[in-house]
Amino acid sequence: MRRLTWFNTTSLTLGFAFLYLPMVILIIYSFNESRLVTVWAGFSTKWYGELLQNQAFLDAALVTLKVGVASSTIATVLGTMAAYVLVRGGRFFGRTLFSGMIYAPLVMPEVITGLSLLLLFISIGLDRGMITIVLAHATFSMCYVSVVVSSRLVSFDKSLEEAALDLGCSAFEAFRLVTLPIIAPAVISGWLLALTLSLDDLVIASFVAGPSSTTLPIKIFSSVRLGVSPEINALSTILILIVAVGTISASLVTKRAVKRRQMEEKMAGD
Repeated sequence: MRRLTWFNTTSLTLGFAFLYLPMVILIIYSFNESRLVTVWAGFSTKWYGELLQNQAFLDAALVTLKVGVASSTIATVLGTMAAYVLVRGGRFFGRTLFSGMIYAPLVMPEVITGLSLLLLFISIGLDRGMITIVLAHATFSMCYVSVVVSSRLVSFDKSLEEAALDLGCSAFEAFRLVTLPIIAPAVISGWLLALTLSLDDLVIASFVAGPSSTTLPIKIFSSVRLGVSPEINALSTILILIVAVGTISASLVTKRAVKRRQMEEKMAGD
């Protein structure tokens, strides 16, 4: 095992400080008594209470949550179907074009995606609102789900499906009873990735959102343009806490699953 040198230690320290020091400062100033975010006037939690009474932020958070769950679910279904066709569909006419269209949003600038979707919704007469945001988020996040699920399907043992077919299952039953449970971790990971992208999106949502469907990133951005308020610091601290708890929980669950799998393999070997 290689020991950490002074260079590696310094690099790690500077790297982590660059990433997390701004968050630490933000969390500290979220408990600031003063309305001026750069002037410390004592410890206080009053801004968290005012945040919970700010109906505009609460409504934006609710819209963001609804859009995230709906768009990530649609993107997961379509992305899983697209991944299955790409991996198991073999060679068919238009496969290269189909795969290119699936992966295009990965490299497409968000401004272009948002503008093109806006023009599409205007041309078909669809009023901007929550539905247009859901459709837009599902469109650009579907490709990420497809990439995640495709990587799992490539390493999937096809003989398991063939055994299910030999035992009398239809193609759909083999997929539902055999394939889907095995690739479920990849499907869940794709859903979580799509949810994260939806909750974080600002550029595309700003094009397709209507007056009555303001998402939380849009609300925060519009508020910051008028000056950073302590309520935004409190809101950001809550979001950081939610992300930290989710990340730690996922890490513990993954570690427990790996340990259980190792114990099962050891018992099978014995």
